[in-house]
Amino acid sequence: MSTLTVSHPQARRRPIYGWTLHDGFVITRRNLIQTVRVPELLFFSLVQPVIFVLLFAYVFGGAIPIPGDAAENAYRQYLMPGIFGQTVAFAAASSTVGLAEDMHKGLIDRFRALPMSPPAVLLGRTFADATRQILVLFVLSITGYLVGWRINNGVLNAVWAYALLLLFAYTVAWIGSWIGLYMPNPETANTAGLVWLFPLTFLSNAFVPISSMPGWLQTFAAWNPISAVVLSARELFGNPTGIQPDYWPLQHAELYTLLSCTVLIAIFAPLAVRRYRHSTSR
Repeated sequence: MSTLTVSHPQARRRPIYGWTLHDGFVITRRNLIQTVRVPELLFFSLVQPVIFVLLFAYVFGGAIPIPGDAAENAYRQYLMPGIFGQTVAFAAASSTVGLAEDMHKGLIDRFRALPMSPPAVLLGRTFADATRQILVLFVLSITGYLVGWRINNGVLNAVWAYALLLLFAYTVAWIGSWIGLYMPNPETANTAGLVWLFPLTFLSNAFVPISSMPGWLQTFAAWNPISAVVLSARELFGNPTGIQPDYWPLQHAELYTLLSCTVLIAIFAPLAVRRYRHSTSR
């Protein structure tokens, strides 16, 4: 008598190494698909920086001299890296509002109930928010070209400049995620996500030279990470930088950008993951 042997399919084992990266990629894909399905979000994220370019280039540009450069379009050359820096910094606001909405809808609780790596949700959110900035920077670069901005220092340096900008976008997205996990609702998150970004971007060299500020304010602006990433972009793009005060972050802008991004991620990524582990929907 023959015995019938029934083979049961083995359950698919989750990868031990790369678990967080695997799940993070899934969450990144989910967030990017959501952007495509709600194009209004992407549209308004593109319109605001374009408005800033046109406003500063044609309204304020003629009234803001650049020390050491008297060319007619010097301010427009100076302006664009500052707009880039401000725009990628606002990636933090997207993370704040996005996580607050997920919390409010109970989606975070559903993620926590799944057999997935806890940091993956935040990893996917921050990476998706930084990835969206690629399209934003592309549109801004075309807008800048139309108003007279040019890349004057070679393709490789330009690629490195864009890479630093995207790294900074990823960094501030972790800060925005940490803030978003504390917000009771999306309306509050919308305010909290921007209230610290506006003074931080304007108290930098994004729009005006630091040398034009009062002495006590120059110190803060010089050590502001946004100033470093903007100055790095200006140097790499070959745009006017103005006369720089003698501060270490301004003399080593690229190095300070890398160091500040590393330190900020090392601080806020664990804080955000810890908050996520103890979060519940409201």
